[in-house]
Amino acid sequence: MNTPSYDLLVLGGGPAGSSGALAASAFGKTVALVELTGALGGAGINTGTIPSKTLRESALLLSGWRTRKLLGLAVTRRDEATLADFTHHERHVTSDSRRSLEVRCQEHGVDVIAGQARFLDPHTVGIRRPDGTEVSLQGDRILVATGSSPLRPPEFPFEHPRIHDSNEILDITEMPRTLVVIGAGVIGAEYACTFAALGVEVHLVDGRDSLLPFLDTEISAVISSGMIAAGVQFHWKERVERCDVGATEIRLTLSSGAVLTATDVLVAAGRTSNTGTLNLAAAGLSAGQRGLLVVDGFYRTAVPHIYAAGDVIGAPALAATGMEQARLAIWHAFDLLKKTASPLLPTGIYTIPEASMVGETEQSLKAKGVDYVVGRASFADNPRGRIIGDETGLLKLLFRRDDLRLLGVHVVGEQATELVHIGLIAMMREGDADLFNTACFNYPTLGDLYKSATYDALRAQLCLPTQATGRSVRSFE
Repeated sequence: MNTPSYDLLVLGGGPAGSSGALAASAFGKTVALVELTGALGGAGINTGTIPSKTLRESALLLSGWRTRKLLGLAVTRRDEATLADFTHHERHVTSDSRRSLEVRCQEHGVDVIAGQARFLDPHTVGIRRPDGTEVSLQGDRILVATGSSPLRPPEFPFEHPRIHDSNEILDITEMPRTLVVIGAGVIGAEYACTFAALGVEVHLVDGRDSLLPFLDTEISAVISSGMIAAGVQFHWKERVERCDVGATEIRLTLSSGAVLTATDVLVAAGRTSNTGTLNLAAAGLSAGQRGLLVVDGFYRTAVPHIYAAGDVIGAPALAATGMEQARLAIWHAFDLLKKTASPLLPTGIYTIPEASMVGETEQSLKAKGVDYVVGRASFADNPRGRIIGDETGLLKLLFRRDDLRLLGVHVVGEQATELVHIGLIAMMREGDADLFNTACFNYPTLGDLYKSATYDALRAQLCLPTQATGRSVRSFE
């Protein structure tokens, strides 16, 4: 029997895989996409990005968080809200997003095949379908984009219905009364904020001593303060030594000897690449730590016609970056368009308050010995910020001192993940303070924060008193 052959085989239907498949098909390439579950979207649509961010929006609505300063009274449905209220919007958004992706693949002629893929040789993939039958496909080029799965530390009995990983938390059948989150990374911090907004008692346990240390420390501090104000209780420099499940509660013994009890536990202790069942050796490949594949600047593996993108190649392991990686891989694989990888990758953190950044932090500039000036603009001093009632939001710009070139953008507050893109584009064009000094922004808007922060930096460069403190700024220290 002949083995069907395609220009491109894509293994994995998440953000990276589907973007790669659509990019190739848009340029007339024949494409087959193999997805284990048969449901397109991967973690981006089904178990991670879209669901968790939609739940966050539902929590903000039910808790009345966004009305906190607008009406002079608390507007909340938190106490009477049910689990069905909490998950209703998420279910619809997730299913609609998945259906939209499926339609796009159909319209582009992408053959979607459900099943478990494994390499038979460098150009051939065998697929075991859900009904047990098998089929083989050949590909001139192959893109590995099988994503990742939550790590499951052995000390936690995940078979218990109230001990969850970050996928399972979406399927809870009863709202937690007390939730202990293990791991203060992005996923753990985001879910901690979401449940705290709903009035759940939340404890966050982590072996480190600070929240999201890759962020600028000032931004991290604002998020931490917001989480504490929402009731999140941090347990730093702690790890779980023992997890005991009782009839009505879960008992966690920490490394310090402290004991936490909860109705539910969410383990957000990292993720591991989904490459273990691919039979990589048959393709001439091998995986590294946590199943990661090594790629070059065009996302080629050690086998030149096999590319990899998304979580399977490791950090930053974001939906947006995985999608861009896959597109670049396809452009290169078929010599379609001239495209290079962007050196600037924004990071969005959907905590409450949300935050985003691109470029350098104060910590990284000091480590590199770069002389810089800081410009800050608070949402509380911005008319649009006052309109929406955000009293703690902050835009922070980092400029190189000698030529005032923009080196870093940091935002915390409402619409932070949108606002950062203004700075991202400016940095991609090697913009400086004069760009924002010249620009005219709509009024009243949060975008105008860029002009205010730039003026603050210009005062700092000239050693004039700043708006925020009235003190003269003479050093980046």
